[in-house]
Amino acid sequence: MAEKQKKKKSKVIIVGGSIAGVSCAHALTSIGWQVVVIEKTAAPPTGSPTGAGLGLDSLAQMLITSWIANPQLLQHATLPLTIDQNQASDSSTKVNWTLTRDEEFNFRAAHWADLHGLLYNALPPDIFLWDHQFISFSISEDKSYIKVKAIVLRNDKIVEIDGNLLVAADGCLSLIRQNFLPDLKLRHPDLGKCLYFDLGSRTHCVLYELPNKRLNWIFYVNQPEPEIKRNSVTMKVSEDMIEEMMKEAEKAWVPELVKVMKETKNPFLNAIYDCDPLRQIYWDNVVLIGDAAHPTTPHGLRSKNMSILDAAVLGKCLEKWGVENLHSALGEYQSIRVPVTSKQVLHSRKLGRIKQGLHLPNREQFDPKKATSEDLKDLQQKNMPFFTSVY
Repeated sequence: MAEKQKKKKSKVIIVGGSIAGVSCAHALTSIGWQVVVIEKTAAPPTGSPTGAGLGLDSLAQMLITSWIANPQLLQHATLPLTIDQNQASDSSTKVNWTLTRDEEFNFRAAHWADLHGLLYNALPPDIFLWDHQFISFSISEDKSYIKVKAIVLRNDKIVEIDGNLLVAADGCLSLIRQNFLPDLKLRHPDLGKCLYFDLGSRTHCVLYELPNKRLNWIFYVNQPEPEIKRNSVTMKVSEDMIEEMMKEAEKAWVPELVKVMKETKNPFLNAIYDCDPLRQIYWDNVVLIGDAAHPTTPHGLRSKNMSILDAAVLGKCLEKWGVENLHSALGEYQSIRVPVTSKQVLHSRKLGRIKQGLHLPNREQFDPKKATSEDLKDLQQKNMPFFTSVY
């Protein structure tokens, strides 16, 4: 009877139903915790044709296959990324050449909606509260439980949910993080079977294949920080913006790449943010995971991989210590993840600044035509800190 009561008390409230949130739901349901996920969108995404591509490293692949009933589903929903190639383009002659090529790049490419659907469909649907917007939280005096308040967007009804732990998986613009770090400033950077990085003068582009005959491309443009609305970094673009982008693409890239861009329906704008690494990512009964814990630029293909590993490590720490030693569990989670994610965030920032031809201390501005051996080493994904190990 006591054991049943103990299990009943182990309840987590996860705010955010994206990749970090559903990964955390998997990690904690697998150790017997009761899980509630609060998500402001009205319903789970179903086969959305738009959305970003992402690269999964071997550890993330292993964790995902451990969470889903049929591991083969991940293979069917992704494509192999076995080559990491950086090539340079001369905007005047439209000639390109290879700078680096790593043929042992053991990643897989996924579309965001495909991966989310794979993880979501392997969870009990009744743990999700769709159309719920997080409002606030309060912690009991004895730190034994936390109360979360949310509003149901379709009818403006206020609901309260009790639990032992609140997990902030609400992205790089995290409202929960703001409660503890109100002065934290996000930094807006000045910025097939192969992951191609095409480097030009003060710009670069990424291209790789996704399942179902789709291509994922990203054109990095240095521009002033945009105005963020509705707590989202993804924005629709106007016809004028698309026309201007295509003009810039024609100046920088070979015609074949420009053709791919022009044939893309409904391109969208993603504002890129990171922040200086946080030293603390938990307070009492509240813990940060994913982009809420470590906003990062996409140049190192780390965001979703870090989120998945955050969830797995948090689950292992809670399993080890139990709800009765919650603060020890969260302290161990922090001690494991912060040293790793801090170095990866800073390396990704450095990688982005190199590829965009921006200033770095004690280093010449990167020019693909004059790339040094140090430049070529830094361009390769395999030189990301902790690239081949967990800790």
